[in-house]
Amino acid sequence: MSFSTLLQIGASTLAFLLAGSSAKTWALAPSLAKLALTLGLYTLGNLIMLRLIRLMGMSTALSLSAVIQVVSINLVAILVFGERLGRLEGVGVALAVLSVALITLGPLMTAP
Repeated sequence: MSFSTLLQIGASTLAFLLAGSSAKTWALAPSLAKLALTLGLYTLGNLIMLRLIRLMGMSTALSLSAVIQVVSINLVAILVFGERLGRLEGVGVALAVLSVALITLGPLMTAP
């Protein structure tokens, strides 16, 4: 995976993280400006993901993005918004990380 690809994954993650945070602030105090910002950030994240799908393939790009988002958005929810992650949800996050590790590293480990 190239440095450019890693930067793009980081940029899409940041866009989705900001979009999720914006969505939470909209949920707490709805306004048209917050809704527009949220939609714009989600659109930006998805545009970056389209490029990553072309570079990495759909399964790898979307799986990697999904697990990074699951971990990062949970950290923001807990640390910034004071939400709690239950035991079952924590196991789910751990399984998500494991599944993406298997998806992304599996082909490398089984290559001849």
